[in-house]
Amino acid sequence: MKKTIIKAIAIGFVSISILGACNSPSKKVENAQTNVNEANKELDEANVAYLVEVDTYRKEAIEKINANNKSITEFNQRIAKEKSAAKADYQKKIADLETKNTDLEKKLTDYKDDGKENWEKFKTEFNQQMTDLGEAIKGLTIKDKK
Repeated sequence: MKKTIIKAIAIGFVSISILGACNSPSKKVENAQTNVNEANKELDEANVAYLVEVDTYRKEAIEKINANNKSITEFNQRIAKEKSAAKADYQKKIADLETKNTDLEKKLTDYKDDGKENWEKFKTEFNQQMTDLGEAIKGLTIKDKK
């Protein structure tokens, strides 16, 4: 009899422990909903940060493009006094640089938000093209000063 009572009490404690440790279905749903809400909030914050980064980058790139335009215009004014043979050569080079600058501006304007991974790829390529163009403009103006 004593063993039966001890077994019953032991089974009762084990049952209570097991049931107490398990979450009810409504508690599981509540926890899952909380996790989903937190994930959505983090995703929204990441999207906002991404859009701010894109907007900031575009503004900075447009400033660089405008600076390139200004340099090209100033160079055009300086070469106006050159001899016709040198002037024609410079004008062709300047026209190519203007085209590249305009193409970069169009590429930046036409970029559609296509996800962070594609944005990083676009930004890397665009930075390289901007650097190359800037060096070409500087190289042309340095040659002129010599």
